[in-house]
Amino acid sequence: MSALPSAPERRGETRIDRAAGVNPAARSVRPPKSLRSGRRRRVSLTPYLFLAPGVVLFVVFIVYPAVQAFQMSLFDWKIVAGAVSDFTGLDNYVRAFADPHFWLSLSNSGIYMLATVLPQIVLGLGVALLLKKKSPTQPLFRILFYLPVVTSWVVVSLLFKYLFADNGLVNFTLHDFLHLMNSDVSWLSTRGTALVVVCLLGIWKGIGWSMMIYLAALQSVPEELEEAATMDGAGRWQRFRAVTLPAIRPATVFLAVMLVIGGLNVFASVELVTGGGPVGQTDVVLSYMYTQAFTYLDFGYGSAIAVILAVLVFVLAVLQLRISRGRDGEEFS
Repeated sequence: MSALPSAPERRGETRIDRAAGVNPAARSVRPPKSLRSGRRRRVSLTPYLFLAPGVVLFVVFIVYPAVQAFQMSLFDWKIVAGAVSDFTGLDNYVRAFADPHFWLSLSNSGIYMLATVLPQIVLGLGVALLLKKKSPTQPLFRILFYLPVVTSWVVVSLLFKYLFADNGLVNFTLHDFLHLMNSDVSWLSTRGTALVVVCLLGIWKGIGWSMMIYLAALQSVPEELEEAATMDGAGRWQRFRAVTLPAIRPATVFLAVMLVIGGLNVFASVELVTGGGPVGQTDVVLSYMYTQAFTYLDFGYGSAIAVILAVLVFVLAVLQLRISRGRDGEEFS
């Protein structure tokens, strides 16, 4: 127990209070330590109460399914009631790495990612720069460019499937109308041309989203810096390279990470446009996983493919963030 202040000490405090014009009787009395700690605990719980619903949803719909998928990947999982699922360990992972079709589907996912990420960033930035300044037609063009983003993947995928059919509008325009080709192209019957169609669909649908991210980022570019660069004689390209690009760098990093994740997770467009054909040549990782799990009911192998893809996406995202942070550190060092 702490010693009580002596009488001279209390008189000294009273004289100091009177000299400062403070009524000694108004001196606040500190509450007991137990009450103070209880009050701090109540205040500190408030943020966690706000976070709790989101954390619960994250655990239920993200963490638990991920853990369950990993568990299923270690078994020859049976969905029939009463059937015993035999433990196989890492056999499903060994099978995946030795499966040529898995590597084919992974390469198709990689091709899609590499072919769609950069065009979406470049074209989205270009459209955002064109629509940055206010004009009577600006709202209309923003809506037109963003419309594919909010349109269902089912709708746009079926649209592209009919456009690039053997008797579709693309062949009619290129062969019959413009006479740029000697014969019709069977776009969806070979791996190369089918992947071109799927990549064009992904780019067309994603430009509007990149545009909106860049439009928001361009609003934060300091006008004072642009005006100072103009007064120093910098041209439009020099202002863009020295002022605009550094200012929107966080938006570019965000877009790159999200588009890489989305590119590796492509599924709906491939499934609806090509169906993985011809003969599985346009399968991507998720379509191959879907076929194994829900067509052949090989849930253990399908879960192993899903876990491998999740680890790959996580590693690539972390590498992108570290590389971007390293470059930012070099710029400011």
